[in-house]
Amino acid sequence: MTTAMTPYLQFGGVAREAMEFYHSVFGGELSMMTYQEGMNDGNPATAGLIMHSSLYLDRGLHLMGADAPPEMNVTGNGTIALSGDGSGGQADVDTLRGWWEKLSTGARIDVPLDKAPWGDYFGQLTDKFGVSWMFDIGDAEMS
Repeated sequence: MTTAMTPYLQFGGVAREAMEFYHSVFGGELSMMTYQEGMNDGNPATAGLIMHSSLYLDRGLHLMGADAPPEMNVTGNGTIALSGDGSGGQADVDTLRGWWEKLSTGARIDVPLDKAPWGDYFGQLTDKFGVSWMFDIGDAEMS
């Protein structure tokens, strides 16, 4: 058996927009299912909302998301950490740096991506959907 841990984000009616944005940032393969498709939900208030979505990335990463039904209170999504130790070379550093730049669009920069006291490059932002992202890039070549 293979075990995995996958972030599953909950949104209040913007899952389609958010997951399409993440698809534009990370690439990969995106699939989405509405409440109408998954549960034969005929309620006009919820039928078109996203019941389940999956974004499989080329690097084996997986991000999932859904719209919480209106009766559920969406209180936040925690923080997603993205890191690399530089062992994959400059291409990995460039990938992480590119993700930071794309996620920064419309985001609040909580900690600018810069050299940290421990030697890596670290930054944190809250994207336009309220999801917090933490980056730790361990390659001195970024300067």
